[in-house]
Formats: sequence, C-alpha cells, structure tokens
Amino acid sequence: RAPVAGDPAAVAANAGPYPRHGVPAMGIGPVTAPAAARPLRRDDRIVLDDGALHVEIDDRGTLVSVRDLRADRELLPPGVAGGVLQLFRDTPREWDAWDINDEDKRSGTDLLAPVAVDIVDDAVVVRHERGRTVLTQSVRLCGGRIDYAFDIDWHESQKLLKLAFPLDIRTDRSTSEIQFGHLHRPIHRNTSWDAARFETVAHRWIHVGEPGYGVAIANDVVYGHDIRGGRTPDGRSMTTARLSLLRAPRYPDPNADQGRHTFSVSLRPGGIPDAVADGYALQLPPRTVPGAAVEPLLEVTDRAVVVESVKLAEDRSGDLVVRLYEAHGNRSRASVRTAFSWSEAVATDLLERAVDGTAVRASTPGREVALELRPFELLTLRFRAPVA
Repeated sequence: RAPVAGDPAAVAANAGPYPRHGVPAMGIGPVTAPAAARPLRRDDRIVLDDGALHVEIDDRGTLVSVRDLRADRELLPPGVAGGVLQLFRDTPREWDAWDINDEDKRSGTDLLAPVAVDIVDDAVVVRHERGRTVLTQSVRLCGGRIDYAFDIDWHESQKLLKLAFPLDIRTDRSTSEIQFGHLHRPIHRNTSWDAARFETVAHRWIHVGEPGYGVAIANDVVYGHDIRGGRTPDGRSMTTARLSLLRAPRYPDPNADQGRHTFSVSLRPGGIPDAVADGYALQLPPRTVPGAAVEPLLEVTDRAVVVESVKLAEDRSGDLVVRLYEAHGNRSRASVRTAFSWSEAVATDLLERAVDGTAVRASTPGREVALELRPFELLTLRFRAPVA
C-alpha cells in the first residue's frame, strides 16, 4: 500500500534513485511527505495554491490557469483550457491494434461536460460518463507539481483517448525519454518526415521548453505522445503536448483494453532534471513495509548519475553489481558511497566480466568510488566482497 504522510508508524521502502517522502534513495525510513494544497471554491472555479503554483479549475473540470509563482509566468495560453480529455475516432487502414492514422485526429471531441466536479479531501475529482464508459480523474497540487490520478472503466470501440496540455511555449522540438537517456524530436511539419512523426513514443516523460524555461510531463504507464506547435485564438504561438491514454481496437482482440485502468500523469514547470526525477517518482513510488528504518546500500553525490539496478553477482561470489547511467545529457562527476565494505570496485560488461578503459577510482578504498561519466554513459560496477 502507499505510505501515509504524517503516520509515525509508517515505514516506507524507496526503490527509486531519488529521495521521496523523506525516505532516502534506495532506503527504508519514516514518511514525511508534504501535504497537498487544499482546494477552495471561488465563484465558478476551484483554486489550488501551494506557494509554487496557483491553479484554477472550472466547472468543465479543465485547467483555466496554471501560474508559476516563482517565475511569475502563466503556463497556459490565453483563452485555451488545459488538462482536457479528448476522444478521437481510431480506425487505422491496417494493423488495427498497432497503427494510428493522423487524419483520425481531425474527428476529436473534447470531453467538457462532466457529470460531477467535486472536492474530495485534497483532490478535485472530475467524473465523465459516456454510455458504459466512466472516466474519473483526481487532480492534486503538491510541491509545485500537478498530479492526475485516473480511474477509468473503459468500454469504447475504435476510439482513442488523449489528455491535452496546451502550453504557452514557443519551440521547434520536444525531448522524449528513452531507456538510459533521451532524444530530441521536431514538432513542426516542415518535411514529409516531420509530418509522419505525428505520434511518437517516450518512456516516463516528455519535456517542452524555451531557453531558460520548460515544462515536464511525466507518467507511470503511458508511452504514446504527440507534440505539435499551433496558434492561440488571438494568433500567438503555442505548443500542445498530448498523451495517448487508451485505445479500443477490434482486431486481433475485439475486447482489447476493455475494463478498468488506473494510471498517473504529472505536470510541472522545470527542466530535464525535474522530468527525470518525476518519471522515477511516478513509476517507483515508496511502499509501506513492516520493520524499521534501513540505511541505503548506496548514495550518489550527483543527481545526474542514476542508479538503475542493484543485484548480487550471478556467479554467487557475494559480489554486488550496480548499474548506473548519466541521465541529464552532460558530462558528470559523482562519488558512489557505500554502506558496506568491499575489496575492489571494477567496471564490467553485461556478463559481469571486468573490462578495461573505464575510469573507476576508489577515492576511499572500501567505501567510496569516484566516477566521471560522459553524456548518457552506461556503467556497470562490480564491488568485490572483502577477502576473508
């Protein structure tokens, strides 16, 4: 179960590479999660404010204002709603369960008539009903981040559900996470190749930004995205980022995706480091476990260097194998500090055999290793057990 903030008996295990809810990365400890902003009704809007963001939601369940209080900047274009659920026809010419046709996106319907918009504890709960399909989204604001929790009972046929975030940002590219890194994609249609990239994949997050300012959108299970430039009603440039949430193909399985689905999406102003951290936070939330606090096995001094996995060596020698990578696209230096003793730290290949040519320096023998990684460099370290 999820940890409960403020519960002195709650001890949570954090498998992620960053501290969460007061629990150190890859450690176990008491939960001290910050409280979410309390929603307040003001006239025909619901307002949330946590000191970092000021958010307003209207009676359609959509965002009508997201103001970054630190930067004194509005994220939404004027006159354009955000966080809008959109339903499209989905009838690929072939490969029903795999393809998406660009022309189907011209047939979209915005879901702007919810059956209820309520305040439940610290969340704004929006409920849509369409035939047998029921879509419920809970919106929270905490720590300068808007979190969407979806609970959908899906019974559509040949439909595509998207979540749209129009942003007051002018750019010609977006950034998408791939395994152990990220890449940039054009969002314009200047060439036929650009136009063909109307739907792209990303793992845990996408990022859209101008020099010095950006917005990170993360998720826990969604892979399909489309990001395109456009114009506001008054002719200003904007960028719309959309996530493909659910589909309902008929072939080869006519019951594909039918039934209940739960997933999470988050949005915050910030850079790529924030996007990386949010992606891990959504996919690896702390989990309550019985027992007492446990010191992390490892600590890394630079947030750009991410520990992806920790395991015992396959040869049953008792050696510990740690796989990490540089996640921000920069040259990064970090120290890996361990809570256990070892006799030697060596770089290995994927079969856990020692390799030459990688800079691994034990700055504190048996306790700390100093690393210098190139952009997106992937490194596997083997900490050899002390000699008896």
